[in-house]
Amino acid sequence: MFEVAALYRFTRFDDPAALVPGLEAAAREGRVTGTLLLAHEGINGTVAGPADGLAALLDHVRALPGCAGIDVKRSTAADRPFARLKVRVKPEIVTLGQPGVDPAARAGRYVAPAAWNELIRSPDVAVIDTRNAYEVAIGTFEGAVDPGTRSFRDFPAWWEANRDRFEGKRIAMFCTGGIRCEKSTNWLIAQGVEDVYHLEGGILRYLEEVPEEDSAWQGECFVFDGRVSVGHGLREGPHLLCHACRRPILPEDRAHPDHEDGVACRHCAHETDARDKARFRERQRQIALARARGARHLAGDGEA
Repeated sequence: MFEVAALYRFTRFDDPAALVPGLEAAAREGRVTGTLLLAHEGINGTVAGPADGLAALLDHVRALPGCAGIDVKRSTAADRPFARLKVRVKPEIVTLGQPGVDPAARAGRYVAPAAWNELIRSPDVAVIDTRNAYEVAIGTFEGAVDPGTRSFRDFPAWWEANRDRFEGKRIAMFCTGGIRCEKSTNWLIAQGVEDVYHLEGGILRYLEEVPEEDSAWQGECFVFDGRVSVGHGLREGPHLLCHACRRPILPEDRAHPDHEDGVACRHCAHETDARDKARFRERQRQIALARARGARHLAGDGEA
């Protein structure tokens, strides 16, 4: 059994690259894998490993500037959900692509999971899912608006095209772990939208704390690791990952006539050409050869 930690913190790092060696060393020493992203605006990532190794890495993270109170969402996985470690410096820890956004200075009002149902069922509240369309497709909150975006950086354009729909409404936003809705609420406030809320700890915290019988969540929650999805109590869900398009699929989708493992699924079969499919088939052949040798091919490890 592996412990999984999803974490983020908006805080100022003057030199994020200088933090990389220490994080890499702490993770490798603790046999922790996964992804950590660093930028001037903070840290974001999901990592997994044995309990003692993960605890040591989290102690290192908490010692970084402004990270003592970092929020960590914990869960478990039966198999190691990441095959390797990546610690990278990026322009943003989650890409919105808008200048001047600073969630550390101000964000929407946090709403605890226990109070979320009452808020989103209020008639004067519009609930907006800030995740990508393929994530929304397998689960969301009852009554939530799906912007249908392919990436988070598409959200500002969607809002500008649709803001009149929400005139006179309070806005409640949510995402997987809280980072996207925290950043987008700061951007909305800068656009003059003052009455903005977001789910504290994101869907993961809600599924962990709110009993299934009281839940307003419908479906599963997509996660960016080998588990693919989780449900109430953060139990591993039934979904698999199409390694061609990185979308979630169900086991029964493998019986679809357009499905070919690692090459195409019902979602993407008509989005790629013959050259793409030939390349994917060669990748699958390499994965099969690695498995026959008892090795693990990184392209087939389920990492999103």
